[in-house]
Amino acid sequence: MIYAVCMRILSWNVNGLRALHKKNLFWDSLAQYNLDVICLQETKSTLEQLPSEVSQIENYDSYFNWPELKKGYSGVAIYTNLPPLSVRTGIENPEMDKEGRVLVADYGTFILLNVYFPNGKANPERLDYKMRFYDSFLGYINDLKSSGRLVIFCGDVNTAHKPIDLARPKANEQTSGFLEQERAWIDQLEDSGFVDIFRHFNTNPDQYTYWDTITRARDRNVGWRIDYFFVDEKLKPHVTDCFILPQVLGSDHCPVVLDVSI
Repeated sequence: MIYAVCMRILSWNVNGLRALHKKNLFWDSLAQYNLDVICLQETKSTLEQLPSEVSQIENYDSYFNWPELKKGYSGVAIYTNLPPLSVRTGIENPEMDKEGRVLVADYGTFILLNVYFPNGKANPERLDYKMRFYDSFLGYINDLKSSGRLVIFCGDVNTAHKPIDLARPKANEQTSGFLEQERAWIDQLEDSGFVDIFRHFNTNPDQYTYWDTITRARDRNVGWRIDYFFVDEKLKPHVTDCFILPQVLGSDHCPVVLDVSI
């Protein structure tokens, strides 16, 4: 089956799916938005750790990926009411696939990747891993494009691209998440034909998707826009909207929604 439909796709770093469920903020927060596909990052759960009401939602198929060796860390999930042709884990790189960061859903008309990119703040080694993950991922999606496939990917990219994408750019120039080499990778991504589609619809400042919890930054909207939808430029005319849902609580991130008609 190759879909020719209007789809609403949501992406959200939930910072722990079990914790979100315990707050009664998982499905209760999302049901009102009439979602076709829900992409979650940083689920921090294996399938066996999730209660049935979270692992299975009525009228949705569910797919999960988690780290091979480390529990309570990383992880991604897709819930979809339009069954994909296939779903696979990872980007065909054994080193990069160990942390359970990618799900790849083939909808025929396009391929959707749900990705939780590494954070580089811990130490230089993790920053190096993040940059190597970036390069491996870009190679993977460019290969998909070269094979004739249209690509959409979403998730926590863990980098703010431009000064408009964080509240305090000058103060964070030496912080992972706004380093020159991280931002240059997003430039490279766009040069490869991928569009930061939120900015196509909204060029306003103060549009953020992540806020530090310890400093209560969300109360003051001192945030970062590090959660994205990127679409193949050929799909740009088919995207009807992309917007942020800062009112949805339960995580230090908020969701981003994409409407696409193909």
